[in-house]
Formats: sequence, structure tokens, C-alpha cells
Amino acid sequence: MIGNKENGSGQPSVGAAFFAAVIALIGIADALYLTVHHYTAEPVPCSVTGGCETVLTSSYSEFFGIPIAAFGAAAYFAAFSLAVLTAFGNSRAWMFFKLLTFLMAAFSLWLVYLQAFVIGAFCQFCLISAGTSVLLFISWLFPIIFFRKGVSKSAG
Repeated sequence: MIGNKENGSGQPSVGAAFFAAVIALIGIADALYLTVHHYTAEPVPCSVTGGCETVLTSSYSEFFGIPIAAFGAAAYFAAFSLAVLTAFGNSRAWMFFKLLTFLMAAFSLWLVYLQAFVIGAFCQFCLISAGTSVLLFISWLFPIIFFRKGVSKSAG
């Protein structure tokens, strides 16, 4: 496991923070791709799920005229920045990273719910973004669960 455990102070290893930064970059790329396609009005190729245009043109795809993907790009950039700051020893950054990624994962799950039960279609790029948000959330939650002090790795 790429050094993905927290030290005694709740700070992740440099490897864990770097891993989170790389995942955030994937989210930035996905969200920027969708944002550009929104503003150019070009349909996105949707070979896996077939419902991208239905989702991306629904009333849920914008908030006050701004595409949800643009908000996602900003959130991923913030997560990337916080992960990089953490890698360089800023302990406050990791605290904000945890809060941000919790909110991102929760909102992403809400959007997946909307796709499944309200819109009735799925967008593969939106699902990639949701998976990325959840993975960012897990990137700090995983060490807490599996590397707590006093928990034996061989127990069981």
C-alpha cells in the first residue's frame, strides 16, 4: 500500500497525500472536459452508458446558469491544492481536505441518485467524477479504519 497511512498526529504520509493529489488531478480533467463541452455545446461521446446528453442537458446540470461540472472542477482543484499543501507538512490543509472530500462524495452520491431515479439516464463522465470524489473521501478514511493505533494487523 503506497505509504497510505496516517502518523500518530492524524497527518497522512507524504505518499498518501501525493496519491490524493493524483486522484484530484483525474477529477479536474474530467470536470474540465465536461465544462468545456457544456460551453461549446458539443455533445460528449457516450459509448458506455448512452445517456450522457440526457443527463448533461437536464435541469440538474446547472446551478444559476453555471454547469455543475465547473463547480466540480473548482472543488477538485481545491482538493488537489489541499493534498499538495499536506504533502509539504501543512496539518490544517488535511483537516480541510477531509471536510471538502466528505462534501464532494456526499454531493456526488446525490447526483448519482438523481441520474438513477429522477433523470433515468447515466452519464459515464459523471459516474467517473462520482467515483473520483468517493475515492478522494476514502483516501483519508481508509487509513483511519485500517491503521489505527492499537489495532493489530494480524488480529482476526
